[in-house]
Amino acid sequence: MALRRALHFVFKVGDRTKTATFYRDVLGMKILRHEEFEEGCKATCNGPYDGKWSKTMVGFGPEDDHFVAELTYNYGVGEYCHGNDFLGLTLQSSQAVSNAKRLNWPLKQVEESLYMTEAPGGYRFYLIDKELPNCDPVQKVSLAVSDLQRSVHYWSALLGMKVIEKNEDKKIALMGFSDNQCKLELQDIGGAVDHGTAFGRIAFACPRDQLPDIEALMKKEKQKILTPLVRLDTPGKATVEVVILADPAMAADKSDEWFAKHNKQKASA
Repeated sequence: MALRRALHFVFKVGDRTKTATFYRDVLGMKILRHEEFEEGCKATCNGPYDGKWSKTMVGFGPEDDHFVAELTYNYGVGEYCHGNDFLGLTLQSSQAVSNAKRLNWPLKQVEESLYMTEAPGGYRFYLIDKELPNCDPVQKVSLAVSDLQRSVHYWSALLGMKVIEKNEDKKIALMGFSDNQCKLELQDIGGAVDHGTAFGRIAFACPRDQLPDIEALMKKEKQKILTPLVRLDTPGKATVEVVILADPAMAADKSDEWFAKHNKQKASA
């Protein structure tokens, strides 16, 4: 779908110091921006919490053309219960592999030139042991679904993604809006998806004028809309408008969200 782009994944973190060490010193990401909030987000960006919280955007490059991580910290919440929904984020960086070895960060080789490590809180990251590419090194985010066919239909027929690869035997589909951006990998786990309390969101950008149409289509198709079109104002920042949806094959009341957003100042592409 023209002008739609993968933006970020939201991770809830309980230890900001250890988290900073992982993303900065192990992965090699940079802090792009940091924001503090005195009360919960009206679009539940920080989860079902009403108190003070913060978000820190980190990545290998600008948010305009890189897939980044949004690290959400709720003051007073030190840990979250993980489910089976988030399966991992894959990126290409031999430097990250070297950093992990140098810092004695736990690292497990899963196949040739591919390693698995975990961020604080238990989020899995897969590191391809090759030089950083000239483009965004983040290749895909892998999420669990309970019904692959239903989920593929949702993302392709309703949201305009294209199926890039599909393996019926492994029950895996790789999808995206274009070949040169972070992909969404869906894996059928053959059972219910459990989100625990650490459930995250994946966000995509689209032009502002597409948001009402997306919302109307979901209503017509009787799909779940977790948050209708809403404006999120941040002092000193551009206004963001979002619609938050739920993939029916991720079967949750809490997340499985397709977080469509638009920056009022500048439409992401």
